[in-house]
Amino acid sequence: MKNKIMAMLVAFGLVGSVSAIEINENLSINGFIDGSYKSTDYNVAANPAAGGDNTDIGLDEIELDFLFSAGGASGELHLDSSDNDDLDIEQFHLSYGFEGGLSITAGIFGSSLGLEREDPGGLYTYSRAYSSGGGFNLGDVDTYQQEGLRATYTADQFSASLAAFNGVNAIEENLALNTEDDLDWELAIAFTGVENLALGGGVQTNNGTQPGGTDTTVINVNGTYTMGKALIAAEWSNIDEDNTADPDLDAYQILVDYDVSDVLGFAVRYAEEDSGVTAGQTSDSVTIAPNYAISDNLGAILEYSNINHANEDDEDFLAVELTFTF
Repeated sequence: MKNKIMAMLVAFGLVGSVSAIEINENLSINGFIDGSYKSTDYNVAANPAAGGDNTDIGLDEIELDFLFSAGGASGELHLDSSDNDDLDIEQFHLSYGFEGGLSITAGIFGSSLGLEREDPGGLYTYSRAYSSGGGFNLGDVDTYQQEGLRATYTADQFSASLAAFNGVNAIEENLALNTEDDLDWELAIAFTGVENLALGGGVQTNNGTQPGGTDTTVINVNGTYTMGKALIAAEWSNIDEDNTADPDLDAYQILVDYDVSDVLGFAVRYAEEDSGVTAGQTSDSVTIAPNYAISDNLGAILEYSNINHANEDDEDFLAVELTFTF
């Protein structure tokens, strides 16, 4: 459970990174290997013959992170391979810190918004809270990479960041296709001035690139509260698509993780999301996920989730995950 709490602190900007293997005074390395067995039982109401089981076992993700620093500058290179795909650059950014808590970061990085972070070590469950693919999993850097500049201010009880970015390899202006990709923006803040309480949130704007394309505004508010051995976490997100008749889309989750002992924990989560373009099309899920620290570096999660989709289809999901971190 300790690595989960550390990852949460990283998410709120309170620490730089989780522990790493030091190569020399300028370079250290960390990473993880993540594998799982998962089984899904689909109960398709509209077409029962289409239901069935889907079972898979194997490596989900391998990541190697290089963390380097020299003088006032630092940088990170995250090499990632998911589902046995080719090795990709997940993140690559350089930062320079100024006196007074201000730093500037340039390169490829993930969003600062969202309760769930990009790697398995930042999740209390195997699955992410939202399954519709509607853009609510803000912390999933494999899906939502940002390329640009970020300014961050960090104080004892407060941090804030402002990023100007586009998608990776985006073309600012293409006269042949009559497209223009204006800069997207993200403002994120975090507050930890109350004991055991951490609050975060912000807003992100995404500009459509096609002529008459849809501009999107995302708002996220999240928080965690530690009460004895229990961690209570909640978040709410809203996606507003301009230039369309579609309604605003909302999602929220509530999660409780209880540490039975130093090595055994138990997470329960409820999540709900708008998953269609018609008002009232919502999906919800209930997740139960015991987690066990086999060693300081090896953790296991057993998860059961029941997911009710907007089209009234029902899904039972079972997973066993092993994550080795270093």
